[in-house]
Amino acid sequence: MTMISQISNRAYIDGTWHKLENSFEVRNPFDQSLVANVADCGAQEAKIALEAAVEAFKYWKNKTGFERAAVMHRWAQLILDHQEELGRTMTLEMGKPIVEGRGEAVYTSTAITWYAEAATRIAGEFVPSRFPNKRAFSRPEAVGVVYGITPWNFPAAMLARKVGPALAAGCTFILKPAEQTPLTALYLAELWEQAGGLKGVFQVLPCQDPVQVSKVLMDDPRVRKITFTGSTEVGRLLYGQSAKTLKRISLELGGHAPFIVFDDADVELAAATVAGSKYRNAGQQCVATNRVYVSEKLKTEFENALAKATSSIKMGNPLELDTNLGPLVDAATLAKVKDHVADAVSKGARVVSGGHATGGLFFEATVLSDVKPGMKILEEETFGPVAPIVTFHSEEEAIQAANNTEYGLAAYIWTKDLGRAWRVAEALEYGIVGVNDAVPSAMAPQAPFGGMKNSGVGREGGMWGLDAFLEVKYISMVLP
Repeated sequence: MTMISQISNRAYIDGTWHKLENSFEVRNPFDQSLVANVADCGAQEAKIALEAAVEAFKYWKNKTGFERAAVMHRWAQLILDHQEELGRTMTLEMGKPIVEGRGEAVYTSTAITWYAEAATRIAGEFVPSRFPNKRAFSRPEAVGVVYGITPWNFPAAMLARKVGPALAAGCTFILKPAEQTPLTALYLAELWEQAGGLKGVFQVLPCQDPVQVSKVLMDDPRVRKITFTGSTEVGRLLYGQSAKTLKRISLELGGHAPFIVFDDADVELAAATVAGSKYRNAGQQCVATNRVYVSEKLKTEFENALAKATSSIKMGNPLELDTNLGPLVDAATLAKVKDHVADAVSKGARVVSGGHATGGLFFEATVLSDVKPGMKILEEETFGPVAPIVTFHSEEEAIQAANNTEYGLAAYIWTKDLGRAWRVAEALEYGIVGVNDAVPSAMAPQAPFGGMKNSGVGREGGMWGLDAFLEVKYISMVLP
């Protein structure tokens, strides 16, 4: 019996696998075959999970950091041991190439390990006092019950970046995974249980419509922290809902990443770097390059180089090891990609390579040239394998164009000029900047991840991510 069949139509609540009458289907984006029927949780399950999380918090927060770390280390090892199965699960439910899924499983294990180690280093500080008969301290304490909502594009990695620091801090965690990818989260819950995870500490509530589950958890003041990765639109909604009970909130929202290629670039290498940023996970990543700004001097040479780079990308069955580009996750995502390309072409853009849907949920790796302001692809996040090229004449013009958006998650530049690298990196209004680096956050759970402006609130990763789940208590003592 496969792991998927074991967890099918079950939710993980209070350390028990609950089989529910209501369920929804998860289908493979590659061929639309049925992967599993998944438990469809509602308000009742959310209430049970909340009570369990509140009760579990009483003992989990009082475990030493070393005790919490021991469980997390076992969990991380099991995740690594199940790398192949987790990668396959991600491929089946959201269509990413299995090579990428395997890599995500490794990152997930790495992130849990990093936070397991961090759990043993949570410490307060001695605070100097002006009075000789006083001693003062700061004491970090777990925030409380956490409600987390993860996206479908990185169903394991985004879970690790949220659950890892929360559990390390001593919080309990209720997860609502994306409806497209609940199986990865349930698989990780099974491994948590195998690792000896205490009941009620980590729970998974899959559901097709999150409204009822979210209402219970957003309205209850005992839920003290919200962490969400997803669209800016939903993030704003959760931000408003959290205000009633003054919950702490972390939001990792939409991106519209620019990649600036300056005139001193090694064109072939720069094109390969852009391709690495753009086409990974079929462009379905919040930090994917969405706009390519190229020096006018390099226009034709760069277009040809990027088109050449896309020609080596193999599109096909994501379970095959040599596949680089799988299907898009669903029909709505495909429709948006097609609309952005059609809108750009109708307004004067030229297709350099690709440009077509090829059946099912597949869309070719695409390069567009002569892209100009007013086209949707420069104003909205495409979330697909399309690279639009815009030319510029000066450093100042490139910076202004790159910053001309409500988003500020990730940005990239390619230059050999060290002075320019610093000037531009500091001028870009983005939380993450890659200099000659297409994947600055790859395998880096120790690094801060998050955006400026409408791309989010707070940071995940590193001690910044851990601090998001800790309150600081000040203790002052007068000596006898």
